[in-house]
Amino acid sequence: MQRPRRRTLSVQSSVALVYFTALPALACWDDAAQRYQVSSALLYAIARTESGLNPRAINRNTNGSRDIGLMQINSAWLPALATHGIGERELFEPCTNIQVGAWILAGNIRRLGYTWNAVGAYNATRPALRRAYIEKVRRHLPATLPGSAPSARGMTFASLR
Repeated sequence: MQRPRRRTLSVQSSVALVYFTALPALACWDDAAQRYQVSSALLYAIARTESGLNPRAINRNTNGSRDIGLMQINSAWLPALATHGIGERELFEPCTNIQVGAWILAGNIRRLGYTWNAVGAYNATRPALRRAYIEKVRRHLPATLPGSAPSARGMTFASLR
């Protein structure tokens, strides 16, 4: 009697699976960036930092809240999002999650200026935690997004203080 063969993914297949899982959302980065006047590369770097680009990511926090999806939208935002017809289920849709993340980042920028502090506020309220988060995001900043033309980015971070 033959033993059933176990099917395993090669490293290349695993990498391709992660990459192509994010592909449906690639057009969403630019849409959200234009709508909220933030950098698509910065949004992408935040998503890499927050979820490793996993649209199904859920993180349970010690305070009882949850972080949901690509941009790890905190469940504390759910009441405000409900007024726009967005619930927890919708946050697992990559484009919706990216739009919400861009909206949150844009709010931070309105409040704190176009600064790295506004980027840090996406994740943390305490200054020391913000600084650590900023460094993680900086490391994840791409020159361009995968599958998109560099000319479409038009981004610089020289104005971030």
